[in-house]
Amino acid sequence: MDRRAFLLALASLSTWRAGVAQADVETVEFAPVLPGRKLTFPVDHGAHPDFRTEWWYATGWLNLPDGTPLGFQSTFFRVRTGIGEDNPSAFAPRQLILAHAALADPRLGRLRHEQRAARVGFGRTGFETGRTNVWIGDWRLEQREGGYQAEVRGEDFSYALALMPDGPPMLNGDAGFSAKSPQAGHASYYYSRPQLKVSGWVTLNGQRQEVTGLAWLDHEWSSELLHASAQGWDWIGLNLTDGSALMAFRLRGKDGTPLWSAATFRQPGSRVQALPPEVIGFTSVRRWRSPRTAISYPVEWRVRIGERQLHLIPLIDDQELDSRRTTSAIYWEGAVRVEEGGSEIGRGYLEMTGYGEKIRLG
Repeated sequence: MDRRAFLLALASLSTWRAGVAQADVETVEFAPVLPGRKLTFPVDHGAHPDFRTEWWYATGWLNLPDGTPLGFQSTFFRVRTGIGEDNPSAFAPRQLILAHAALADPRLGRLRHEQRAARVGFGRTGFETGRTNVWIGDWRLEQREGGYQAEVRGEDFSYALALMPDGPPMLNGDAGFSAKSPQAGHASYYYSRPQLKVSGWVTLNGQRQEVTGLAWLDHEWSSELLHASAQGWDWIGLNLTDGSALMAFRLRGKDGTPLWSAATFRQPGSRVQALPPEVIGFTSVRRWRSPRTAISYPVEWRVRIGERQLHLIPLIDDQELDSRRTTSAIYWEGAVRVEEGGSEIGRGYLEMTGYGEKIRLG
């Protein structure tokens, strides 16, 4: 088996569980997600290797010197496989790092994106506890000088971006305990860093250009599987021009019926409010069909948050990311403008999963 095929096999967790590794996975005790645990910083910025899955998700808008906007994504997933934990070999795939990177370029009309997957070991791939630092080769997301540094070097594009927060982490759900269904057992620990000021550079078509912008970072970890009825989710992270920020998501059933919703609103400054499911609504306005996968995505939305009605409009329709080589998923992750009453009031990112095959998590 060559190296690429080996890495792809490691990434296909569902395949392992269906095969000989099933017994090994079932004997592993992943750390539980329990209400009442207080998130503590800086330690909770780092990895939590006792849990099954974890991700750091940076997304945002960039501006080129000529004013052209770009969307960017830099995502790192850590996966505890439950395989080989008693095996002393450095080759045992106890922990994996998977990574996605993308730029949404309206001049191109689609995403530029790349992905990587590797087992942790030998210093080339890894993570730290106690602070954010996760990497695969020369791809990295790391806390530096009070902020974060996101670095990606690919064949089609590269970037190095400094992300500086404007305040403390925004704890989602009940002080960072984020329920994913009405039943106990479906939850994660989850916080966001909205309104991140961005500076750095991108390289496109061999040309390096300075950029500035605004970004959002999510850090979430869990050992729980999604509710069996969940087909996928819709998620937004929005930086509003008055300094406020909104995170909202909903889980959907196979027929599109909402199963569970949650939202967090941070007012200008630092006051944070967790919103109940009944005040949150997602309504599709317009759909787009991918010419590659034939999956139809609702790329334009109206989102109800209490009395407010927000209109989400994509930077470009084609922001589909095919990550079947790493996370076995095809999803839409894209830059969106936010309008209210016909005026633009912010920008952010929209993620949609499960519009093709059912999403598999954990």
